Amino acid sequence: MGSGGGAAIVPRVNDQLRRRSVGAPAARSVLLTILGEYVLPASGGAWQETLIGALGSLGYKTHAARQALARSVAAGWLRTERHGRRSRVLLTADTAEMLRAGAARIYGFGAPREWDGRWLLVVLRVPEQRREVRHHVRTRLAWAGFGSLGGGLWITPHLDREGELRDVAGAGSAAEVVSFRAELGELGAPAKVVAEAWDLDAVARAYRDFIARFGRIRPKGADAVFRAQTLLVHEWRKFPFLDPDLPDGMLPARWPRRRAHDLFADRHALWHDAAQGHFRGLEGSGETTAGRAAA
Repeated sequence: MGSGGGAAIVPRVNDQLRRRSVGAPAARSVLLTILGEYVLPASGGAWQETLIGALGSLGYKTHAARQALARSVAAGWLRTERHGRRSRVLLTADTAEMLRAGAARIYGFGAPREWDGRWLLVVLRVPEQRREVRHHVRTRLAWAGFGSLGGGLWITPHLDREGELRDVAGAGSAAEVVSFRAELGELGAPAKVVAEAWDLDAVARAYRDFIARFGRIRPKGADAVFRAQTLLVHEWRKFPFLDPDLPDGMLPARWPRRRAHDLFADRHALWHDAAQGHFRGLEGSGETTAGRAAA
């Protein structure tokens, strides 16, 4: 894919991932986690019965699982191929790209990183009468990790996030966006700036809930490990959209992100083989059933 196509897909990818990551854990949202964790790394396809069985392991009834699949096909996430009386479910090209971008964001998030001290500042101007445009752009900025200092000024320590806003003030848009790259000066307290721009208390609570939940899980049996691993990834998916990923020096004392990240990495590695094996077992059952149906 050329650079133009990559730039165009970024806002769509992030909007889709954000809506499905941070919202309530409905069957279609959990299906997205299953597709990214088990289907994408393999063949990019699975039997319909495999996905229904996987959702069943996570507590979703057959009707809800079938409905999630049907809606995903209708939305263009998935396509199906008939094999006798069976259906093979395949990722579309756009969904595969979305899941790859999501995997990079999920598994690359939370690790220590270098920061050169520069901030990306964005000044947003929207005519007073276009409140719906202002709301849309503010939402985009917030989900991209920007913090608001009021008066249309937004900041983030991630200079690369500038690319996510290229389409906001395009031709015909009512929004005007101007970006700057700068360092904090000697006036004002950095901690106060951060506290005003982001609700870090809410993010810290979410991390501590994650640690409390997955720190004590000890699944027994392949089905239980599959369930624990899928829920682990599903819950971790929300943090790249909730946490502005500030540099360590800008964070409150005893910030829980590192502990949560290490727990995620440890549990994911511990459960990986068993969870993947369980999903392959579901898929193998589907292969056998499909072969009998064809015969």
